[in-house]
Parts: sequence; structure tokens; C-alpha cells
Amino acid sequence: MVQFDPSYGYDLQSLLEIEAPHGSERFCRFWQNNFKRLQHHHPKPKIRHTGHSVGAFELYSLCYFSTDEIEIKGWVLIPSHRSIKSVIIVGHGYGGCEPPTGDVPLKDAAYLYLCYRGISRSQVEGIPEAPNAHVLHNIDDVDNYVLRGCVDDTWLAVSAAELLFPAVKDHIGFMGLSFSGGIGALALPWDKRIKKAHLQVPTFGNQPLRLALPSMGSADAVQDFVKSHPYIVADTLSMFDAAVAAEYISIPVHIAAALADPFVAPPGQFSIYNNLRVEKQLFVLEKGHMEYSNHQQEQAALMAELRAFFIDL
Repeated sequence: MVQFDPSYGYDLQSLLEIEAPHGSERFCRFWQNNFKRLQHHHPKPKIRHTGHSVGAFELYSLCYFSTDEIEIKGWVLIPSHRSIKSVIIVGHGYGGCEPPTGDVPLKDAAYLYLCYRGISRSQVEGIPEAPNAHVLHNIDDVDNYVLRGCVDDTWLAVSAAELLFPAVKDHIGFMGLSFSGGIGALALPWDKRIKKAHLQVPTFGNQPLRLALPSMGSADAVQDFVKSHPYIVADTLSMFDAAVAAEYISIPVHIAAALADPFVAPPGQFSIYNNLRVEKQLFVLEKGHMEYSNHQQEQAALMAELRAFFIDL
């Protein structure tokens, strides 16, 4: 049960006026060097038909190798009766990586669903799966923080997609929800292979504000940790601010941000949108990470927008 106002007293206008922290030379150098070191990393992707179809798609099991020799698993949807014109990488929230349902924006795209390291099908010894513990894994070491590894997983998912579908390697998109929305924002500025992206209720935005607002779930765990380890804010979290990263994104981005959300505070979500300096679209959700009567209607309207957004991918 939510014990605080999940809108935090903001309305749409005030959310659109929030200013996010700006980047720095250290921030750019950190992420550019991280991406550069993966240029010759071969993910060795493999897919295997599961024997099942999902709507108009064939369902394949996926595996590839990320950094630290971690095997990333997931699924791939391939159109049953259409040629593939694009590929969309799909991430997941901290609730885990569920098998795809086939509810996707484009019928002539292949979809690569990855389970990030430590979570669901990509569980790894030594990395806790529970969100409140996962988000803290190696948080005191900026170079080995688990979120940095998850950004690697995203970049190498793109590499895997290029190897699996070489004919459409210049037509790759990304869709991230909550946890993967924030990870995607961190990944997008440095990987020019991704041409369009959708981020829904993305986390890790505006870390100073995020740490100051009461939250549930993984954000609450980070807040508790910072109370006894304040140096983490400057040493690690400043390098993992999705709103700062947004300033450097150079492709069209579609954001679905919520007016009320107890797990990912709306000011953080809107900070990512506000800091984008590119062609951008905003879909306003009534609530995030909560059940509400208008949820299905909103999701249907959102999917219609995404079909139009990704149509020229």
C-alpha cells in the first residue's frame, strides 16, 4: 500500500518544467570508453525454435555472451509469413523478463527480448535477482556496478541482432520499460546503430531528485544505502543518471511518462524527457507501476502511437 502521494504534488505543467542535471567531461569519457571497449567483443548469438508460435510470430529461444563471459538469455520473435524489415531490442522491468506475448508495434519486424544479467533467464551466481539487492550489486565500484554490465548487455544485444539479421542491421530500434528504460537511456547516446527508441516509465533519471523523493522498491533500497554511504552519489550514481544521458541522445525518442508512480518518481521520468535535445514525443500515462481503471485503454492508445513512431524504422 502506498503511504505517500505518488504524484509528489506535481501536475503535468510543473513536470515539464523540471530541469535535469547537465553532463560533464567525466560522464562522456566514462561511457564512450565503455562502449569503445566492446567494439571487438563477439556475442556468439544462437537462437533455437521453441516449437511454439505467438500470434503472427515464431518464438525462438535466444542466448548470447555479454561481458564478463556472462550468458544472456531471452527470446526472439520472427514473423511467420512476412519478410523482416527491422529489428527491435526489447528490455524488461525489475519485475523480470516474461515470455513475449506478440503485442508489438510492427508485424514485419523481428524482436529480440533480453533478460539482463542476474535476472530471470540470465541468473548468474553472485548477482542477486531480487530488485532491491540487484540494484545495489557493486554500487561502490563505478567500473563494476551491475548497471554498467546491463548497459553492456544492451549494446551486445544490438551486436547479436546485427549478426542474426544482417540484412536489416541499419534498421534497429529499442523499447525499454522501467528498469530497461533507464538502462536504454544510458546506452543510446553512444551506440549509433540504434535508430529509434521508446522508453516507458524509465528509471534512473535525475539522481539528486530521485534520492530526495520517497519511493518504493529498488529506488528505496538505493536511498537507504546512500544514507550510510553518501560518497556513492558522486562516485557512482552521477555516472548512472538517465536524464544526464538524455542530453547526448541523437535519435528520435518516444517517452511514455506517468503522472503518478510510487516506484519511479514522475519527476525523474520527466527529467529524461525534458533533457532530450532531439525529435521527441511524449505520451502521458495516468499512473505507472499501479493498477487503475483506464490502464488497458491507455496501453492500446500507446501501442497505436508506437506503430506510427516505428513505422519508418
